[in-house]
Parts: sequence; C-alpha cells; structure tokens
Amino acid sequence: MTATTDNTDSAVAPSPVDHATYTAVAQFLAHEARLLDEGREQDWFELLDEDLLYTVPSRQSTEPRSMEVNRNAWRIRDTKAHVRTRIARQHTGHAYSEVPPSRTMRLVGSIEVAATSEPDVVAAHSSLLLYRQRGIDVHFDLIPCRRNDRIRLTDAGPRLLIREVLLTETSLKTANLGVFL
Repeated sequence: MTATTDNTDSAVAPSPVDHATYTAVAQFLAHEARLLDEGREQDWFELLDEDLLYTVPSRQSTEPRSMEVNRNAWRIRDTKAHVRTRIARQHTGHAYSEVPPSRTMRLVGSIEVAATSEPDVVAAHSSLLLYRQRGIDVHFDLIPCRRNDRIRLTDAGPRLLIREVLLTETSLKTANLGVFL
C-alpha cells in the first residue's frame, strides 16, 4: 500500500462516479467531520478501514510547487493501530496537547469523487478548514488543508482507507496537531 493517492492531473477530467456514490462519499465526509467536532473519536474510529494509512507529509515552500510535498518525510504517518493508541491516550488525562480538549469546527468543501482501478474503492479529494480553540484561550487556530482520500465502499457503508493531508502552510502556527484532520 502506498501513502499517496492517485493525484489527478488538473488538466485531465477524473473518472466520473454516479450520483449515489458521490452523495454517499460527501455524506461520509460530513459525518466524520461532525463526529470529530463533537469529540466522538471512538465513533469516528469505527469508520476507518482495517488497512488505514493516515499521512501528513512534509511541505517545503523553498521548492517549486510540483516538488514541494515530500512524500518520504511526514509530520504524521499512522496506521489504524496508531490512531487507536492516539485516541486511547486522549482519555488518560496525560495527552496534554488536548487538556483541556480542543473545540473544533471542520468545514469540508470542494469535494471531488472519482472512480479508481479498484471496483470497491473511490478517490475523494476535498478541502478542509479546521477552526480550533482550546479551553478558555482567546487564541485560536485556522488550519487549511487539502485531503486526498481513498474510501472503500462496503456493505456497512464507506470506510476511510487512505488519507493524505496536504497542509497549506509550511510553518504551522498551531502548537501541535493533536486533532485529526
């Protein structure tokens, strides 16, 4: 399994999916955002495929745009087991980046869904703007990013198989990435 998704060349139209598939994927992306905003990480965890790979590659502003994302260096590179550990740690009281817990609002948009060579997997590209504020701090974070996902369509509903998060900023102003994007 690779950490990247088939990034569709903007000059080439993606393989279309039917309206029902597009709607199911858009609903899935909205639902997972709501679960995370409500602090329901365990419910979100149930939407992850067993073969999950969740990555946030490094980005360098000194490189030409075509080469600025380094897919061999990551801020985060998690499997489903790593995500399980991160969620469990949040409930120990020792995950200080989330004590007190962040209040978040995820705005998901610019959703594109395309067929892949695997009949039960679609590619979903979306934009995410995450608002995050902790405790009584007056400071807040706005974290913009693009997400390249692979979503497996199962009888039990869509499952997140691969997520690659491309942060817009190369130097994050947030103190940590203790939340899921």
